Order: sequence, then C-alpha cells, then structure tokens
Amino acid sequence: MLSALVPIFRTPDLRRKVLIVLGIVVLYRFGATLPSPGVDFKNVSECIDSVSKGANADVYSLINMFSGGALLQLSVFAIGIMPYITASIIIQLLMVVIPRFETLRKEGQAGQAKITQYTRYLTVALALLQSTAIVAMASRGQLLQGCPADKPILPNNDLFTLIVIVVTMTAGAIIVMWFGELITERGIGNGMSLLIFAGIASRLPADGQKILQSQGGLVFGLVCVAVVVILVAVVFVEQGQRRIPVQYAKRMVGRKMYGGSSTYLPLKVNTAGVIPVIFASSLLYLPQLVIQLVANGSTSSWVVWIQNNLVNPASPWHIVVYFALIIFFTYFYVAITFNPEERADEMKKFGGFIPGIRPGKPTADYLNYVLQRITLPGSLYLGIIAILPNLFLEMGGGSSTSNLPFGGTMILIIVVVALDTTKQIESQLMQRNYEGFLK
Repeated sequence: MLSALVPIFRTPDLRRKVLIVLGIVVLYRFGATLPSPGVDFKNVSECIDSVSKGANADVYSLINMFSGGALLQLSVFAIGIMPYITASIIIQLLMVVIPRFETLRKEGQAGQAKITQYTRYLTVALALLQSTAIVAMASRGQLLQGCPADKPILPNNDLFTLIVIVVTMTAGAIIVMWFGELITERGIGNGMSLLIFAGIASRLPADGQKILQSQGGLVFGLVCVAVVVILVAVVFVEQGQRRIPVQYAKRMVGRKMYGGSSTYLPLKVNTAGVIPVIFASSLLYLPQLVIQLVANGSTSSWVVWIQNNLVNPASPWHIVVYFALIIFFTYFYVAITFNPEERADEMKKFGGFIPGIRPGKPTADYLNYVLQRITLPGSLYLGIIAILPNLFLEMGGGSSTSNLPFGGTMILIIVVVALDTTKQIESQLMQRNYEGFLK
C-alpha cells in the first residue's frame, strides 16, 4: 500500500494538491478544538463526559458525528460544514420549484457561478441562525442537559459576550465553507465531503477505546469483524451500477466523420448516496429536541409515548419509521436529481440512442423504468445499513448507540468519500502514464 503512494508524491502537481488537502484538514481540526471566546473549556469537557452517558446520549452522538465533537465544545468551528450542506440541498430543491434556478443551471459556467453565490449567501444566513440558537441554548443550560449548575458552560452571560460568540461561530462556518471550496478547487476530491470525513474519522479512536474499556476485548474483536464485513458489503454495493448501452450515429461535419461509437450510461444502484440517511436521521431526532425545548421533565402520556417509541433507538417503532423514511427520501432525492427527459433530450441532440428504444419520450420512459427498478434495492440497502446499529441495540438490551462506530451514516460517508477520492487520484495518475493508485 505504501508503494502505491510513491507515485503521488513523485508527481509535483499531484503532491501539491495532496499537501493542500492535508494542510487544510489540519487547520480544520485545530479550529474544531479551539474554544470560542467566553467559553469555559474545562467545564464543557466535563459536561460532555457526563451527558454522553445519559438518556440523551444518542442525540449528542448524532451532533458530534457531523461536527467531529466541535459543536458541543462550542469551538470556533462549532457550526462546521452543515450550514453549507443545508444551503446546497435547499438550492437544489428550489431548482425544481423555481424556474429561475432551473434557467441558471442550464446557462453553464456563468449560471453555476450565480447559484454558488446564492448558496454562499444562504450559508451565512443559516450559520448566523444556527449559532444564535446554539448560544441561546447554552446560556439557558439547555445545550448540555444534566450538566452541574456549579460548572456553567458560559460563566459570563452578558449580551456582549453572547454576541462575540455568535459572530465567532458564524465567521468559523464561513471559513469552513472557504476551506471546502479551496479543497475542491485546488486539491483532490470534494472539499465538503472530505471535511465531514475528517470529523467522523477523528472520533473513531475514542469510540473504539470506549468499546474496549466498557465491553472488553472479545466484544471489541467482534465489532471489528462486523465492521470489516459491513465495509466489504458497502463497497460492493457502492460500486454496483446498471450500464445502459448507448449507440451514437455517424454524421458528417465538413470532410470528417464523427460518431459511430458505442458507450454506456451508468446508473448507480445507490444513486442518492448518503443524503436519505441524513434526512431521515435529522427528522427522527426532531421529536427529542422538541421534548427538550417544550416539555422537558413532563410526564404526560404523549411525551412518554414519544420517548419510548420514537426517541428510543431500540424500539420497533423507531426502527420501522427510520427504515420507511430512508426509502421515501431515496425515491424523493433520486426524482429531483435525475431527470430522464433531460437525459433523453441530450442523447437525441448528439445523435445517441439506446438500441431497440426510439429516441425522445420512449427513451425517457425506459430510463425512468430502469431507474425505478434499481432505486428499490438501493433504498433497501441504505435502510438495512442504517438500522443495523438499532438492531444490535434491540439484541443487546437497548444500550446507547454512541459507542457504535461505523454505524449507519458514518460508514456510508466514510466509504463514499474514500471511494470518490481514490477514483480521482487514480484518474490523475492514469493521465500521467502511471499504473494507478490501486493495482
């Protein structure tokens, strides 16, 4: 494996890109551990240790997963990359609803630059909103519930201090957005995905240590074996695709003959990626957040039912609803991101056709038929991978999921980002007449 890395560092351009990525990741992790001004880092660390063992450990585990532990520590990069991801998803959804965004998308590079500008503006607004909400919850003692009263997270709750923390976190989110765009532009891979990958990977040693200390070496070894099996299965499905043959007709342009080639249109089994799991996870944790903010400490029947069925990850209700939401969001996301009619028009414009299928609407209907058929196993695969930790909880008596690394969303993000980055390195090495990254 180390010998495969040698060609990367022998190539000046590729070496520069890899070093840029590594340098930005180091800066990102440094900012994720740097406390914001006015935050008592010692008290925050002690509070996190206490709440991670309580009843709300799963909510805090989800929060920590995407921020790499930065959010609960109220660090400079506490908001992280999530405002940009949320803004990107909102803009993508608006392309289906608002014709103006759809027109911009079809204008090429100029339209894409305008869409990126709108995404940045929306990111700043969302970062300001999220940082204000988090600081307000921290000042009221609702961010880390169960924290001792004599160890406040914010020793000084005056207005000026709160404004400084909000401005710091918002500026940190903007810097993280710039980091991600810098990696995408001058480095290798998708910048936003790599930053999420870095945050998740930073938690794995601590999670493994918790399992080893609390469950012993035998359970830790079984978890490692299960992780390897799941990784192999995820890589196998992520690489799976349906290749639809496409034939291009010959055409004369001046004295030259163009076309006449055969290629294929690849449709991945998991076209939606990890987005449906993120949507479903966020939606399922909303009831817990509502209970914390509205009915904290209440013993009403509806509060007890929500806590026992929707909030409890070992509950059959939670597992069924989680699985159903993932399937729904998979079909929904594929429907808004892949337009069969648009693909059919592009093929027709360049003289391409699927053998045995007429160009135009029949081609669009055929693509839609194939897409619907491969989306079903893709959605089932996402649902099964996501609920595996919950099934382990049901068999293990309902302990916390916070000590289950590589579970659900985490393993999907790690595998998808690693495969995408490896493919980009492989393609750049192949352009320089090397054997490639993986032999």
